[in-house]
Amino acid sequence: MKQILAMAGLVLSAFAVPVGASAQATLAGEWRNPHGTVVVRVSPCGNAYCGTISWASAHNREKGNTPGTRVLTNLRPVGDGVYKGSAYDPRRDMDGTATVRQAGPNVMIVKGCAIMGLVCREQRWTRVS
Repeated sequence: MKQILAMAGLVLSAFAVPVGASAQATLAGEWRNPHGTVVVRVSPCGNAYCGTISWASAHNREKGNTPGTRVLTNLRPVGDGVYKGSAYDPRRDMDGTATVRQAGPNVMIVKGCAIMGLVCREQRWTRVS
């Protein structure tokens, strides 16, 4: 009986998530900016992730945030739920670097920097159900 319980414990432990570890949620999906005025669809593109505007409020569409515009490109994992790639701000017509960090399965922190890192902006995006 002890041997059966020991074997069952070994089998179950092979499938268990270690204490303190969390299953990493995928970056793919639809994400809303903090103001609820833009939704970006993040999906695999090649061996990285890209983000394309899938919806924008009328005011944001006037500012250049039109559906179909790619705003995140070449996001590649660098560890601990962090991805690095490129960002495009259609409102200002500026390219820069992007750092995306998942702060949970339904929250990601998006930071874009331009002008050699002198101008940076960070937002907390939430997953759209």
